[in-house]
Amino acid sequence: MKLKAAIYCRLSKEDLDKEYEEQESQSIINQTMMLLDYVEKNGFELYDIYKDDDYSGLYDDRPGFEKLIHDAEARKFDVVISKSQSRFTRNIEHLEKYLHHDFPLWGIRFISLVDNVDTAVKGNKKSRQINALINEWYCEDLSESIRASFKIKQQKGQFLGSSAPYGYVKSPKDHHLLIPDPYAAGIVKRIFYMYLSGIGKNKIGCILTEEGVLIPSEYKRRVLHVNYHNANEKYGENSRWSFQTINTILKNEVYIGHLVQNKCVKQSYKTKGKKAVPEEKWIRVENTHEPIIDEQTFLRVQKMLAERHRETNIQILNEGLFARRLFCGDCGKPMTTYYTKRKKNGERHKCYICGEYKRFGNLYCTSHNIREDTLKEIILKDLQQQAEVILSIGSKGRIREFKCISDSENRAYKLKKLNEELEKIENYKTKVFENFADGLLNKSEYVKMKASYDNIEAKLRQSIHKCKVEQAEPGEKIDFVSWLENFSDNFNVKELTREMVLNLIDSIYIFKDDTVEVNYKFSIA
Repeated sequence: MKLKAAIYCRLSKEDLDKEYEEQESQSIINQTMMLLDYVEKNGFELYDIYKDDDYSGLYDDRPGFEKLIHDAEARKFDVVISKSQSRFTRNIEHLEKYLHHDFPLWGIRFISLVDNVDTAVKGNKKSRQINALINEWYCEDLSESIRASFKIKQQKGQFLGSSAPYGYVKSPKDHHLLIPDPYAAGIVKRIFYMYLSGIGKNKIGCILTEEGVLIPSEYKRRVLHVNYHNANEKYGENSRWSFQTINTILKNEVYIGHLVQNKCVKQSYKTKGKKAVPEEKWIRVENTHEPIIDEQTFLRVQKMLAERHRETNIQILNEGLFARRLFCGDCGKPMTTYYTKRKKNGERHKCYICGEYKRFGNLYCTSHNIREDTLKEIILKDLQQQAEVILSIGSKGRIREFKCISDSENRAYKLKKLNEELEKIENYKTKVFENFADGLLNKSEYVKMKASYDNIEAKLRQSIHKCKVEQAEPGEKIDFVSWLENFSDNFNVKELTREMVLNLIDSIYIFKDDTVEVNYKFSIA
């Protein structure tokens, strides 16, 4: 019975003989032919051919490699054959994992031709490990050499990004030179001039979205046919221009003909993770390509951005009065706050508006706005009417249902919410770091915001620990009498409080026609 063989081929660099991006390199073809010849001459039965073109051998997240390992674990073949050990992997950790642990466990033999590797030969193991070490040294030296080469190119003002910034394309004559893309450059100019005319970043995004203008990542994929992926894209929102995209464009010096590079570097040649580079080590070269925006316009925009900037104050421990209770009656999304413009006497009002409308405009919903003082008045009046019925003589038997939460259930809910807030803060910290690495924040802004988030995170962790300790204690069900007393006490005050909202209200919906729907944690027969 013939042994089934799987062939693996890999090349980590683009070949000069590839005429098109989709074309398979000549080296991969040559490897395949060599290995097929070996399979035939040695009496193996070919199971399949696995290929990775333009993938580094340092990592194991290669599509062809991953499929090979998956099929190997399923015992679909008996032998893996590669041109050399370095084609299979250049990482000594992966060599040990697969060749010396997983493959023997799965009953699979590994053979490479040019360096005479064969896991069926016991005396072959030391030479395999030595080869792996040499391959890893080679990668380390190559990484340092490439990094030094990149730095020299950056200092010369050569663009090294994988894809050009929105508004530009790479010159077909020199891929290190940026040239304006007429259509996208026109959109960039519109963004700058709209902002100068007093239109805010959210509104600019809404205008472009309503006009059907493709966001940068979609434009690159669908119009420029670039294989581009933006890690910050959210599923289902890839057609909307976001506040962050507009902000990034307005702050990018590339549009006045300057290149700022070396903002972040790989942590190690063995990982894909990156770390931020201190601002003083960024490489900035002026007048490297044709500008889209004149410098005077750019500086005016930067001045406006600085004047309008206000530090975001995230008050997690002191939630708003209607937080987690107030929703849009039509789209169902949470309402968010905004403030009216100050009057001459300095007066301004806190209001609520549909969060979906505020971010994306009337293409997705309408404003549904309401002043907080108006809403408080409506809720308090309605609660007082409910109290008159509930607290009237003989009304106890008319209460059909009250969603009474026990101490333990309340603690579990509180712990869940604290963990959710902690996760949000950790995400905010990651985002702040990414903004710093991308040059959207300078060092002092980054340090200040990080310190603020660290402080909130520390308080949240303390609260979580305290909540876990309390959760270990037995809780008692709140009885009706105590709740009724509490209910009565609530209506001795004339001001709506956060405690009252949490204890008595399940949800509030604001509709397009200004109707306010209040859903209580109780209902009356």
